[in-house]
Amino acid sequence: MQVGAHVSVSGGYDKALQYAESVGAECIQFFAKSPRQWRGRSIDPQLAEAFVLDRERRGFGPVFTHTAYLINLGATDPELREKSIAALADELVRGALLEVDGTVTHVGNDPGGDPVAAAARIGTGVRQAFERAGDAGSRARLLLENAAGAGRTFGVDFAELGACIDAAGLPVERLGVCLDTCHAFASGMALDTAEGWTAVIDEIGRRCMLERLGLVHANDCMFERGSRRDRHAWIGDGFIGATGFSAMMCSRELRDVPACLEMPGEVPEKDALNIERLKSLRESCG
Repeated sequence: MQVGAHVSVSGGYDKALQYAESVGAECIQFFAKSPRQWRGRSIDPQLAEAFVLDRERRGFGPVFTHTAYLINLGATDPELREKSIAALADELVRGALLEVDGTVTHVGNDPGGDPVAAAARIGTGVRQAFERAGDAGSRARLLLENAAGAGRTFGVDFAELGACIDAAGLPVERLGVCLDTCHAFASGMALDTAEGWTAVIDEIGRRCMLERLGLVHANDCMFERGSRRDRHAWIGDGFIGATGFSAMMCSRELRDVPACLEMPGEVPEKDALNIERLKSLRESCG
């Protein structure tokens, strides 16, 4: 299992790769535009090409982007829905231009309290975003991230994510999932034990989604299982703990799935130390 972190690209894409290597990252995730704005400056194609070539030269591992937090594909409000689909299409274009391995997004919420209708809206929105992305849509891959379960957020479990994927009707190379460990634990999944991980992986397999699992967000959780509170902790310092992450790192089913950290704290310490913790757990697998 390759490990890395969410990194800043404020200093340029080349600097992001330099930073990643300096903290021992084997994969990265970053925002291709501000996560708190609907629109952003277009990516200079020459800068994108330079990033792709630099990544190839370095032999760097998987790279992912994350969409803006504003996107809500489950929205029933026509204006918000339209803005969300347009923003997702833009994120897919950005990811394709940078030749990333996947673009991660939250699916939004279910204001109407009808999960069947919510999954249909989200799936349709995903498909429409790919259509609007045009040629880039044929080269992009979207990963739907599970939610912690606060309020009316949708995509809390693999049944809900699976319903969205079914409604979208897109193949595995275009549409997959991202498992956030903090969100999963906060929603009630027992990722603090090896048995809990086995149960979660079995559930993913039963829903034929293992091949769609493109990324893990490896985050410990500040609060107890089932709290529905999305608060990330450093690896081993939260309620998932070293035992839970050891089970994750040693899972045969997950060995080809990259894991990116999303840690609070100051750089570079937060990334270097947490990457080293995951690597140490990986080395102990035998």
